[in-house]
Amino acid sequence: MPETNEVTGVPLGVAVRREWSVFRSRGRVLALTAAALVTVLLGLLAAVGGRSSCSEGDVAIACPTDPVGPNGQAVTDHSYFAHQPLDGDGSITVRMTDLTGIITYPPPNHDEIVSGLVPWAKAGIMIKDGTTPGSSYAALMLTGKHGVRMQYDYVHDIAGRSGGVSAEAPRWLRLTRTGDTITGHESNDGAQWTKVGVARLPGLPRTVQVGLFATSPGDLTLRRTGLGASTSEVRFTQATAVFDNVSLAGGASAGEWQHAGTDVQTDWERYHRAPGLVESDGTLTVTGSGDIGPIGAVGGRTPEDTLVGLAIGLMIVIVLAVRFATRGLRPGRTGVASLSGRDLVAKAGVVGPAAFLAGLVAAGITVPLSAQVMRATGTPTVAVPTLTELRLVVGVAALYAVTAVLALSLGALVRRSWAAILVATSMVVLPYVLGALPLLPDDVSRWLLRLTPAAGFAVQQTIREYPQVVAHYVPSTGYFPLAWWAGLAVLCGYALVAFGMAIARTRRAGSDDSRGVEVGPPRSGQETSFRALMSDDTVDVCDS
Repeated sequence: MPETNEVTGVPLGVAVRREWSVFRSRGRVLALTAAALVTVLLGLLAAVGGRSSCSEGDVAIACPTDPVGPNGQAVTDHSYFAHQPLDGDGSITVRMTDLTGIITYPPPNHDEIVSGLVPWAKAGIMIKDGTTPGSSYAALMLTGKHGVRMQYDYVHDIAGRSGGVSAEAPRWLRLTRTGDTITGHESNDGAQWTKVGVARLPGLPRTVQVGLFATSPGDLTLRRTGLGASTSEVRFTQATAVFDNVSLAGGASAGEWQHAGTDVQTDWERYHRAPGLVESDGTLTVTGSGDIGPIGAVGGRTPEDTLVGLAIGLMIVIVLAVRFATRGLRPGRTGVASLSGRDLVAKAGVVGPAAFLAGLVAAGITVPLSAQVMRATGTPTVAVPTLTELRLVVGVAALYAVTAVLALSLGALVRRSWAAILVATSMVVLPYVLGALPLLPDDVSRWLLRLTPAAGFAVQQTIREYPQVVAHYVPSTGYFPLAWWAGLAVLCGYALVAFGMAIARTRRAGSDDSRGVEVGPPRSGQETSFRALMSDDTVDVCDS
């Protein structure tokens, strides 16, 4: 017998309890368990399958990982840094007269090394909490294409004046330390100074390192593949800066420069110009490569990489929610006796929290447990702050819940289980799969994950795009076009619209039924009789 709502004015709480008693069948509980279990198992399988090992000669060593910055996230910290100790407050002032560089084998022919600077090649002065990679710092620099910038603690970037540098048009730079505060100034003539920015570095020790640095990130180009997708190619680059009029004040005492930087790694460095510092007649020439920024260079597995089973888990949730919505409904009938607006609200009040709990368990187990497995097997992992990891787990649970409500609404609208499942899967899962795989052109992938309910998958992103870092920011490399909250808002919008349409349909169907309008033929084996009531031309429909 189909479900009936014989008492039209039952309290919502009673309706929810009734739907819960129906929902908690063995089959539905097993389906939710399967949705969580497939996410956990596939995540652990991905963690174990990503096992890696490193060695030097015949000796096994720990695989390199990215350093962790002051904010608890993986960062890049590669440069050549010529430094001296600064005890307490003080300053460093320099004049930069040249900034040049090389780019190895760029397009279109890939057959020569050319002179030039990538946009975010950078050189200048820096105050740093020691030389340990990932330590707190503030730097004032000239860049390849973005003028003077003040950057600190890897994620912060403040723009100064635009333009380049030459012997005829030098640029003066100054960093001043007062306690935990670092202030950057620039000048064209060394007399009139303009403040670029102020950095506050909490916990900065009394003795820090101050000096000159140079670095240059890889040259990024894209190559078209397959159906129009792009794959990135990165080439070695190097930057060289020339300084003079170097002066230290306050707690810094002029002495021999100490050196911190990367070892020789390429043939260009080995046979042409090695990273380092060259002093000659008061002129200091600093050469370096790499980057100092908020995105790691070594790479590694991110927490969202462990959620490879998320799409499959959501498909199980979609099937469960649709079948729960269509239980007792028959296509071609009004279904008013089987599903009212109050029933639909009650169903949503049951399936949404149940899916949320399943997602919470799935992500809450998968993310931390997979991270432990990867660390135990030597797989490099990307460090993320604890609050970010917690937001990821709760976000996945919300994705489960809102997707379940959307599927429930589509089931109430379409009323055919297979059709509603197909529609829901095509709206939520398919765009994500197409966007996450490097198949479609980058812009198409971005728009798919902006405009469709699949935007909700952005809740799993823990890495973000930074304007001061050139990278291939596309869904196939883990970067969604919307922030996590905006992507979830898009999915919620679709769910609200679908739920509103489903409520409207139940009311319209109820109105038709109260007027005696039969939307479709009765089921085989049933006989329908009509009693016409003369008042208000109303007809009741009674199944005998």
